Amino acid sequence: MWLLIAFIAVPLIEIALFIQVGGFIGLWPTLLIVLLTAIAGTYLVKSQGRMELSKLQRSFSEVQDPTEPLVSGAMILFSGALLLTPGFFTDAVGFALLIPAVRKAAYKAIRERIQVQSFDARAGHTGHGRPDPRRPAGGDVIEGEFTELPDDDAPRGDSGWTKR
Repeated sequence: MWLLIAFIAVPLIEIALFIQVGGFIGLWPTLLIVLLTAIAGTYLVKSQGRMELSKLQRSFSEVQDPTEPLVSGAMILFSGALLLTPGFFTDAVGFALLIPAVRKAAYKAIRERIQVQSFDARAGHTGHGRPDPRRPAGGDVIEGEFTELPDDDAPRGDSGWTKR
């Protein structure tokens, strides 16, 4: 239900803001502001995205929980989409998501609503200190059974998959 309200409310807010700002400063300055925010937003998203990617790589190399850099990276990606969308309201929300304190507060709010059972970065472990039984213990060996079929040249009937 909230998504439907957002899909209706956001375009109405954007139209109202375009009319207000365009009436106050004119058409061309309004369009220039929209263009400049898209350019500035693209630059900021790119630089902050690189920083979050390095934090994510560091969390993997130090065997730490990568949840916060992943969520922060997703918020940066979402802010980039908002900043490329023409409009003042979406730009405001997009720029807000580029502020690290806002992302951290949003992450804490999200984390309170989602419960993670366990995290174990060691390969082949389930997070409970024992090896994963689905993972082969001895490298890339996969055990299985096979049945050898006779190698006769007799026609096997029409399967329907090929044309004659």
